[in-house]
Amino acid sequence: MNAIPNLIPARHKNVNRAEVCDQNFIEFVQSWQGSPARASAQGTPVLPGSLCTLGDFVELFDSQLVSRHLDLMARVLRVKNKVFYTIGSSGHEGNAMVARLTRHTDPAFLHYRSGAFMAERFRKLPGTDGIPRDPIMDSALSFAASKDDPASGGRHKVWGSKPLWVLPQTSTIASHLPKAFGTAVAIEQAKRIAHKLPIPEDSIAICSFGDASSNHATAQTAFNAAQWTAYQKLPAPVLFVCEDNGIGISVKTPGGWVANNFRNRNDLDYFYADGLDLAEGYEGVARAIHHCRTTRRPTFLHLRTTRVMGHAGTDFEIEWRSIEELVAVEAGDPLLRSAEIALTAGVYTKEQLLARYEEMRKRCFAAAEDADSRPRLTDLADVLAPLAPYHPDQVNAEARRADYQEKRVAVFGSVEKLPEKLPPRHMAIQINNALHDLFCKYPETLLFGEDVAQKGGVYTVTKGLHKAFKNARVFNTLLDETVILGLAQGFANMGMLPLPEIQYLAYYHNACDQIRGEACSLQFFSNDQYRNPMVVRIAGLGYQRGFGGHFHNDNSIAALRDIPGLVIGCPSRGDDAAMMLRTLMALAKVDGRVCAFLEPIALYMTKDLHAAADGQWQFPYPAPDQALTLGEERVYAPEARDLVIFTFGNGVPMSLRAARAIEKEKGWKVRVVDLRWLLPLNAAAIARHAGDCARILVVDEGRRSAGVGEGVITAIVEAGHGAKPLKRVVGVDTYTPLAGAALLVLPGDADIVAAARALS
Repeated sequence: MNAIPNLIPARHKNVNRAEVCDQNFIEFVQSWQGSPARASAQGTPVLPGSLCTLGDFVELFDSQLVSRHLDLMARVLRVKNKVFYTIGSSGHEGNAMVARLTRHTDPAFLHYRSGAFMAERFRKLPGTDGIPRDPIMDSALSFAASKDDPASGGRHKVWGSKPLWVLPQTSTIASHLPKAFGTAVAIEQAKRIAHKLPIPEDSIAICSFGDASSNHATAQTAFNAAQWTAYQKLPAPVLFVCEDNGIGISVKTPGGWVANNFRNRNDLDYFYADGLDLAEGYEGVARAIHHCRTTRRPTFLHLRTTRVMGHAGTDFEIEWRSIEELVAVEAGDPLLRSAEIALTAGVYTKEQLLARYEEMRKRCFAAAEDADSRPRLTDLADVLAPLAPYHPDQVNAEARRADYQEKRVAVFGSVEKLPEKLPPRHMAIQINNALHDLFCKYPETLLFGEDVAQKGGVYTVTKGLHKAFKNARVFNTLLDETVILGLAQGFANMGMLPLPEIQYLAYYHNACDQIRGEACSLQFFSNDQYRNPMVVRIAGLGYQRGFGGHFHNDNSIAALRDIPGLVIGCPSRGDDAAMMLRTLMALAKVDGRVCAFLEPIALYMTKDLHAAADGQWQFPYPAPDQALTLGEERVYAPEARDLVIFTFGNGVPMSLRAARAIEKEKGWKVRVVDLRWLLPLNAAAIARHAGDCARILVVDEGRRSAGVGEGVITAIVEAGHGAKPLKRVVGVDTYTPLAGAALLVLPGDADIVAAARALS
């Protein structure tokens, strides 16, 4: 490459490195002294020996220019509050090659430095469905947070497109890698269950990230799961694209680290390509993509990039990097190499190239000014619209749909053996029967997790499912909750209805960002264009006797309740559990919702309520046309008005026992309200019951500082009932100890009775 012209001292000290890089390009072209070749045909190599043709190069270079000028525009207009995002793609423009050599139907989960990838992928669908597409305008609308942004509707600057199969990302450190791997597995899984994919069967999943992000635990989880899958000869066509620019914000990656770390990993096939040189790097990218598509193996593409203009507009590199280092980095700008190739190959004269460069600048600024004139989100309802869609009539109809009787009879063995024909049973059996029913109803349903298949789960809740529906639909995973939830998102992306199991609530915390940052955010940040419906089964809460301690008696419900858009159902009895599962699956099916089904472990096998062998906590199995309505509470003694107890889960049978004792001691009539739905809480129902009764107790087995009770009391107070006698019975702010000591930190029957006395 020709040397960059000597920079004058004033430019050396310029804090605005975007201006420096911009001027570098102009001066480089102006001072170029090479000998251009004669113009060649479009199909000939752009340079001798290159797999990249002249036609390939011209379009790739244009995509690079689009990306660069979007960055430059963002830096200029951010200070004028016309643009609200300045993390740029400059130095990573070589990722356009990945877009060119893959298909627009290959699902892509992209690093935030993917401007050139997007510009290039837009060529795959220039408007064949009657919708004109312009990567510059679409990007400008996103930069400007305009309501017209086709990706997120103005909710965030994301690289995303429904027609281009780019699923919007906001958390692109490493948390998108597990769902990219999951999508690759889902592409292959669909064939095993005869599920029709929304994309071609030989598609691959693309996932890009930075060299620094490759060290993240979540990234390592995805790599390990991919290797584990390939080791067992199972296909997983995921293309991991590590865009190695040698630095993570300000922390440098040791030289050679990425290559040494990944080049010799078993069952993760390594390829290298120079992303700074289109002519040189094209073949390496092509080889990696061809390998991934044809072998169906996880593939790691190590793409050399650089980072110019800093991490973002607020990153003043000159304050922490030497001038000499900055100048050296800027000398490796891939646009300078592309300019040199263009001039050498005779694609442009110097004058033509500078004119093209300035034309792209004008287009980007014009698009930005247009985008700035468009409406932005100013109404709260508009902001929230895609977060948690709910169509109650459709959901209720779907939950109660029971047109699969023939399949049920085949699975259960006969009409006489259908669960609704059998005597009342406890919760574990009822959930098991409901799962069998749901598998009959939804052929696209998959259940997976640790120990769920042949063993039937730690508590036998999934017993018999593997035998009935085989390994294609019920299967064990490796011991990694992040991967389990990544797989769930992948299956959902491909149109299936996943039922992942997290073995214990405490294990969910290892992987909570897969729900918080990824699954529940997708509808919001894609403006409801993409959905990943699922029902996550989580065994949890306390009161296990003779087993557990904290990790098997976890009551950290707040970690779930704090997630926007999530639905949380928590049954206390078997018939409710079955009906709730049907509703949760309908929410996922109809509205694409992410749902958590919190199963109280201590109630799985509970049969009695007041005395041994009374059988009062066993219930008949509800027929398949019965379901719950989201938010609907269960009320015991609805006529009682002296005291109302709000509770859920294990608190329900405790409160019912306490209610009998309170009535005997105080003569009060006690109403017990089983909330059943912990997110969203039914504030209207809570207010109604609180208004009906003279005194209020809230029984919450969560922790005092972070449970469900705070939300219940807030609903009571905001409804104007805060002046009534009110108490909370709640767990202690501690981890749950082993054995009998656990009952010292969890609320019990006697605590409820004592709290009621204090309300006298």
